Amino acid sequence: MTEATAALKRMVWLFPDRESTRTNAKWDAAFWTAYTEVAKELDMTFERVAPEAVTIDALDLHDPKVYIDGVRVTPEDTLFLSSLYSLPYQSADVLNQFTLYAVLEQAGFYLPHPTELAAVCNDKLATLLMMRDCPVPPIPTVRITPGRDLVYDEFDQAVKDLPYPAFSKPAGWCSARGINVARDVQDVRGLLSLAHGGDTTMVFQPDLGRRTREYRVFLVDGEPVAVMLRLSGEGAFYPQYSTGGKVAWGELPDELREAVAFFAEKMPVPYVTADFLHDGERFWFGEFELDGGITCPDASDPEAVRIQREVIAKRFLAYRRGHGAWIGGER
Repeated sequence: MTEATAALKRMVWLFPDRESTRTNAKWDAAFWTAYTEVAKELDMTFERVAPEAVTIDALDLHDPKVYIDGVRVTPEDTLFLSSLYSLPYQSADVLNQFTLYAVLEQAGFYLPHPTELAAVCNDKLATLLMMRDCPVPPIPTVRITPGRDLVYDEFDQAVKDLPYPAFSKPAGWCSARGINVARDVQDVRGLLSLAHGGDTTMVFQPDLGRRTREYRVFLVDGEPVAVMLRLSGEGAFYPQYSTGGKVAWGELPDELREAVAFFAEKMPVPYVTADFLHDGERFWFGEFELDGGITCPDASDPEAVRIQREVIAKRFLAYRRGHGAWIGGER
């Protein structure tokens, strides 16, 4: 390691402290514990910190001092990981997270997840528009925010060409828990009415069918290092693990190689995941995530665990290289 990369000791994930005891245990088992263990093996620490634990003394604007729970951290020894989470119980934190990332960046800290991408990554249509020229076509999408004038049905013009059945999804949630099927415009009206109750912006996309498979490609410094294949499980209408889908490590299809190269050029970041859907005949681009979780399909399978931890290690090493380049003035 160079002197700059050797100085990095802490990776701090700013994460709203709003999980329940049960949910914390679930996500710990899925990836947080593995992240912590792999970081330790790399002579670093990985920790989750609530945004309110971070305070900044900038009385001297040329020498801002950043503290976590009263302990000072510096751009040389610490990097902050920043991605917005906007599930309903986290909504109170969104603005503070968003602005805190900007403050930390201006204070000289390296953010592997650039602030200018925070909003883009938190809106499904924004990600698709950013990648509109991807060799694998993005999924056609309609975006609607149900407001106080919803009763006037002015969204009808936007959905007049929407093919049914269609998937409806929150524009910025995660875990596929908000996905429903709209079979006609009456379903659209009903789903928007319910979404209105939670001030939730929705997107509507064509249903690609029950044969749909999802390929999550993990890219480290632009190179595909692993692929997770997701299949719709029994009773699941969407290929997502959290809604009953089946998951396994897979191989990168040749048809996606050009799209992966496009991503490497379009997203010059240390780590990103790109999700592609195959409807049985062709591929579609679904979304990308700067913080795509690295879970293990089967914790009882030593080979599956090995791949998971190897991908985590490659991700963290890429962060360390990026941090070293940042401190060395190369970025």
